[in-house]
Amino acid sequence: MALTGKGAARRRKRIEALERPEYGWIWKPLLAVVVLYLLVTLALGIWWSRTPPAFEVEQAVAEQRGADGGVSARGTVTVASLMTVIETLLEKPGGYLRNDVAPPGLWLDNMPAWEYGVLQQARRLATALPAMEQSQVDTLVTIQERLQADSTSWLYPGTERQLEKALSGLDDYLGRLEEHQETGFGHAGQGLVPWLEVMARDLDDLGLRLSASVGNPEALRYLDIEAGALPAGTPWYRVDNVFYEARGQGWALMQLLKAMQHDQADVLEAAGVTSRWTLLLAELERSQRRLWSPMVLNGSGFGVFANHSLVLANHMVRARDLARELAERLAQAVPVETPSPASPVAPGQATAPEPARAAGQGTPEQPTSDDAPTDAEDAQDAPPRADAETTGQEAAEPEEVEEASDEQMAAPEASPASPDE
Repeated sequence: MALTGKGAARRRKRIEALERPEYGWIWKPLLAVVVLYLLVTLALGIWWSRTPPAFEVEQAVAEQRGADGGVSARGTVTVASLMTVIETLLEKPGGYLRNDVAPPGLWLDNMPAWEYGVLQQARRLATALPAMEQSQVDTLVTIQERLQADSTSWLYPGTERQLEKALSGLDDYLGRLEEHQETGFGHAGQGLVPWLEVMARDLDDLGLRLSASVGNPEALRYLDIEAGALPAGTPWYRVDNVFYEARGQGWALMQLLKAMQHDQADVLEAAGVTSRWTLLLAELERSQRRLWSPMVLNGSGFGVFANHSLVLANHMVRARDLARELAERLAQAVPVETPSPASPVAPGQATAPEPARAAGQGTPEQPTSDDAPTDAEDAQDAPPRADAETTGQEAAEPEEVEEASDEQMAAPEASPASPDE
């Protein structure tokens, strides 16, 4: 009976093993696959989070058009650099990550914030291009619409598709600049001052947002920022997002400012702001120094941990002041407002009002004393100065014509000549 019982138990055990197999061994390979997936995504995340290096703007035209020739029209380097900036968003490691819905792009936040900063400055320049262009180009309006699309859209057409269409439009515009050398940016720096003013506002906003993450109000005194002017405090988990967005805008501005300096070198030299432009570039280059810390720290100035946001805010504030100074000096030296209304009305009549005004008031020598080009407001204020120098004689001419004799009429005609002599 014992042998029969043992045999029956062995048979039941084999039957149970066949009917209810044990799967305890399966969790080991599954765990190995999960660990391998996490390691791969972690490595890809570190690689994709590396900031792309700067490019040479002088080579941008050759890379975009596949030619080694010189620049055909003013503005070619700027347009080619804008194309390279947009291509960087699409062709860098990992591609465009801001609209990713799957790991590892879904887990990343630093690089998507950097991409948004670069895209912001690409939009700013695309908006300023029509004011810089001599002729009306409908393609520029389409490019603006493509770049203004939602930066987080992944449904068709996604953000990548919109950026590719904007690149196609910029490529067509660049081809027109090469074929028609008479078109391109204006020779008087049209549209440059408004672009710098918008840039200064963006840098000021970045400085405030970076300073909002600083917990110590005493540290803001060095930046001339009042604590009451700051926006709401930045949450600790978004400090790195604001930091990398600022670095993205600084990276794009550094590239676009170099390209603009190449195209508008004569305008900057005539205004005497080349050195200040170089200082602005140097300040933005300092903001792109390598971050050795694995995370963005928010410590105190002399504590154990640094405050990376405060350091970057310092660079943004300095760049803001330089951009404002450049806009003011260029507005005084470059006739930004005067050529724009005159050119569409009648190019041949642009010189007609100037001799008439100069002959009546004796002011043809005033523009040369102020370094050739003057501001539109100075040109409008010049006639009242001439009237003041003639001591009200021209204002008295209507009354003297009606009441005075011919001998009295000779005196006011001769008197304006004495101040000019």
